Amino acid sequence: MIAVIGIMAVGLVIALNPLTQIQKAQDAKRKGDISQIQKALETYYQDNGVYPLTASALDYRIKGLDGNPVSWGSAWQPYMSILPRDPNSPAKNYVYNASANGQTYYIYASLDRGINDPQICHSDGTACSSLPAGVSCGTGTICNYGASSPNVSP
Repeated sequence: MIAVIGIMAVGLVIALNPLTQIQKAQDAKRKGDISQIQKALETYYQDNGVYPLTASALDYRIKGLDGNPVSWGSAWQPYMSILPRDPNSPAKNYVYNASANGQTYYIYASLDRGINDPQICHSDGTACSSLPAGVSCGTGTICNYGASSPNVSP
């Protein structure tokens, strides 16, 4: 009887694959975060006629109203009480990139499931095409998921 229960327990763990479930949950959080950031960016655009600029050429964070970069996981007032950060931060991070004229933006993340997620930028798992050269979503991670302003595609 105990052996049967043990076999059933092992089968259940294999069927549920806890690592995959954790990855799915973290990827869902990333997608939700990006969606919330997009809503805040659209509100910013309505208020200012442009999207916020990128902090600098090497700093892919949102530039706040005061001209300073807004750190992921801190307040971006009045648009978001907390600007989300990647659930695996600091190993992974989101990347924000706006055009110099503030008329377009891109936000990127690195999904854990990679090619197993149908919403990645490229089915072969490579980085999003619109990502600036040399930019990554963390040490040794590629930005394989993106969202953008309505007038361009990631």
